[in-house]
Amino acid sequence: MLVSIIVPVLNEAAGIAELLRMTGRLGAREVILVDGGSIDGTREIAKSLGAVVVESAPGRGPQMNAGAAQATGEVLLFLHADVRLRENALSKLVTSLSDPRKRGGIFDVHFDGDDWIARSFYLIYHWRRYLGIFYGDAGIFVRREVFKEMGGFKPYPIMEDYEFGRRLFGRGGRMAILDEPIYVSDRRWRKVGLRRTLFVWVVIQTAYSLGYPAERLGRLYRQIR
Repeated sequence: MLVSIIVPVLNEAAGIAELLRMTGRLGAREVILVDGGSIDGTREIAKSLGAVVVESAPGRGPQMNAGAAQATGEVLLFLHADVRLRENALSKLVTSLSDPRKRGGIFDVHFDGDDWIARSFYLIYHWRRYLGIFYGDAGIFVRREVFKEMGGFKPYPIMEDYEFGRRLFGRGGRMAILDEPIYVSDRRWRKVGLRRTLFVWVVIQTAYSLGYPAERLGRLYRQIR
């Protein structure tokens, strides 16, 4: 079963080499980086390292759809640029889909750090996923035919991963919820601060749940981030 790894990137020059080393350790046979307009040399570095780079309009939704359109694998695995998987992660993924009823799935999010903040975030993410609440940093994977059937990601500026996950989860519970960890960088919330991160998270999630349009939320997110 060929797994195509699709990574939307934007100004990831500092970490792109490590990302490609990680996908190499996974034994990935198809990795597609989808650049949304980087100005820091991300594309050039990735190409110099032999990566396949596709250019797209900015926004993770359009970028991931563009990558999926180029992919040849039976399974599409969407990763953020700042996550890490263990070497056996793809084999765990493939094994989980040996059950033909499983349409896709996610990994178990672990945040960098060993303090109470990282542990608290882990517990929140870990238990919410059983309710179908998860985001792109969980490493969403899906059979390619299911992705096409679902129409891919919505072209939202934000919450496109959450919206896709809700649709995927809601199809009879036929999702693989793996215990295999995916390690997520703490770079954003460490830089911005815990209180501000939690505030933005609660505001955006609550507003979207109440029907606030994702397009307008994208503008709000940029203002309060």
